[in-house]
Amino acid sequence: VQLVESGGGLVQAGDSLRLSCSVSGHTFRTLSMAWFRQAPGKEREFVAAIFRSGTSIRYSDSVKGRFTISKDNGKNTAYLQMDSLKPEDSAAYYCAAGSTLILSSLASAPQYSYWGQGTQVTVSS
Repeated sequence: VQLVESGGGLVQAGDSLRLSCSVSGHTFRTLSMAWFRQAPGKEREFVAAIFRSGTSIRYSDSVKGRFTISKDNGKNTAYLQMDSLKPEDSAAYYCAAGSTLILSSLASAPQYSYWGQGTQVTVSS
């Protein structure tokens, strides 16, 4: 299974970015998808997740109301729309996928079997 992220970049505070995660090698509709991020010197943190059916979505409190996660089964791709970006959103963003997650574990990194290589997001003030 291969996950490839794209869409990162350098933006100013208040701008928007959309990250994409293209998945191959697995039946996409059976995967729950998530985004995590890690800033230098900090631990990896959960950002957002969507259950494989698309019926349940979770966000961290720090991004709720600003970020939107979605998945397009026809394109085998998950997205993270990031609006009203803040400097504290700067980090490497990683896409993750798993087929065995239950709703209560969507924010748990160890539950995801597959990971992308990451894409850098830098927000200047």
